Amino acid sequence: MNSWKDKFTEKITNFFYEPSSSSSSSPTSSDHDQTSLPLKDESYLSSILSFLFPSQESISKEENDYEAGSLKIIKCKNSDTKDENPDLGSGKSTSSNEVFEDAIDLKTPKKHVHDLNLDSVFISSNLSQFFQSCLPNIVKGCKWVLIYSTLKHGISLRTLIRNTFEVSGPCLLITGDNKGAVFGGLINCPLTPTPQRKYQGTVQTFVFTTLYGAPTLFRPTGANRYFYICSNDMLAFGGGGSFALRLDGDLLTGTSGPCDTFGNRCLAHNEEFELKNVELWGFTHSSRFR
Repeated sequence: MNSWKDKFTEKITNFFYEPSSSSSSSPTSSDHDQTSLPLKDESYLSSILSFLFPSQESISKEENDYEAGSLKIIKCKNSDTKDENPDLGSGKSTSSNEVFEDAIDLKTPKKHVHDLNLDSVFISSNLSQFFQSCLPNIVKGCKWVLIYSTLKHGISLRTLIRNTFEVSGPCLLITGDNKGAVFGGLINCPLTPTPQRKYQGTVQTFVFTTLYGAPTLFRPTGANRYFYICSNDMLAFGGGGSFALRLDGDLLTGTSGPCDTFGNRCLAHNEEFELKNVELWGFTHSSRFR
């Protein structure tokens, strides 16, 4: 390759520097030679030949320079994106990656996580997930508010009824026996005690228990509309046969049995039992801007 290149160089040189017959007689030949002097510079010829026939070393160098330049461009692009758009959630993103991240933030549904730090004797992680699945949609994702607890407010059904006037809408009654069963039901607040046995509630009313392993829900069967009764000395769920759940006025004892309203079995270990505690929980919509 080098010998061929040398021969080609010699021919090119002879081509440019072949003496002209009129060079000595022409008055302008000296000017012409002076003009052509740069062609006699070997470095200049070498540059031309290097351009026409680049060596393997120069080719490798150019490829390396190109690769390095490409990496540099990518790095600069990321750096500019980070500096100009520090807040990816601001909606001002311009690069395709940032738009994709914004779309995820906007479209990904955010699941409500129940606060397990609630001041409750009964609510566990398992029960929390159970309640989130069975509560009406209107209260899902709402903030839980303790309306009444016998440990906090004393043992009085009248106090429980009075405290329900602070909220409106569905409320969850949770209680349990001394053997570990947890049970209760959904009611509408505020509670309105009636002197006679007058049933209240809607088809959203239900009762539940943990007696049979996993939490079990009993919804209205449609047999009747005996959802719940509230008086100054009793709060009871269901009817037709027996009460699904009945709490006495002192909130110390209760009863449970099968009823037609919910088609349930006994919610406690025994049909008559002592109450471990009574809690009533309400739900409020907290502002997202707080």
